[in-house]
Amino acid sequence: MCFVKNLSDIAVIRDVLSRHGFRFSKSLGQNFLVNPGVCPRMAEECGASPETGVLEVGPGIGVLTAELAKRAGRVVSIELDQRLLPVLDETLADFSNVKIVNGDVMKLDLARLLAEEFPGMEVVVCANLPYYITSPVIMRLLEEKLPIASLTVMVQKEAAERLCALPGSRACGAVSAAVQYYAEPEVLFSVGRGSFVPQPNVDSAVIRFRIRKAPPVEVEDERAFFSLVKAAFGQRRKTVANSVSALLGLPKETVQRACEAAGVSPTARAEQLSMEQLAALSSAIGARRAGEEKGENQ
Repeated sequence: MCFVKNLSDIAVIRDVLSRHGFRFSKSLGQNFLVNPGVCPRMAEECGASPETGVLEVGPGIGVLTAELAKRAGRVVSIELDQRLLPVLDETLADFSNVKIVNGDVMKLDLARLLAEEFPGMEVVVCANLPYYITSPVIMRLLEEKLPIASLTVMVQKEAAERLCALPGSRACGAVSAAVQYYAEPEVLFSVGRGSFVPQPNVDSAVIRFRIRKAPPVEVEDERAFFSLVKAAFGQRRKTVANSVSALLGLPKETVQRACEAAGVSPTARAEQLSMEQLAALSSAIGARRAGEEKGENQ
């Protein structure tokens, strides 16, 4: 008998947690998924297969983990809360292809972990992410350019819309542009707040990021590009020229001339710019700064 099949039953969940003396932690954003239809769909959408390795972040009591284990060749789940380890030992006892790593996803050496746990396998990420750490986890997974094919994650619905917003749209922000640089994002489906225990105050959505083999735009200096993006969106009510000038500490005239060179209106706002325009502006600012420094040194 596979005990895990009952983990969408709230009574079973409460019994398991009670026997292990577990209490939910608000600081860790613990809302465990209990909707029986969501986890199988997530496991399918992430592309788990016998040839695939899956990295999961925050397995909770193992409902999604079990569905991944039924489909994937190997599943490694990172869990921060030590109190959940004996719970997971019980709920995932039937699966020999699951490993739980007790640690902080923001501190672990993920490149080493993937190399050691998934040799020769395509790797995907699938997770129900705590709301408080959604963007930091996603951006770390993207920025480190890890050998993963995709991320399929459940996040707060508002965060999903922001993360998947297209450049040039009103909802776009600095994190949206960064996501677009590394991946092709899409919202897959919504998940109501009643799908969790305890029930959160907001609805959720499952989103998928397919990792790009190459960025959609060429930039000479990625660090400078992302600094420009962060500055451009840093004061959304201001024009691009004013926001970039203020937050990068550049003379306004330098930024205005860079805008002209990049074909960007200085009075435009960041959410109106395409990825190509952001990249062109970053290059133009870099060129003007280099020219000014050269002039000063002569």
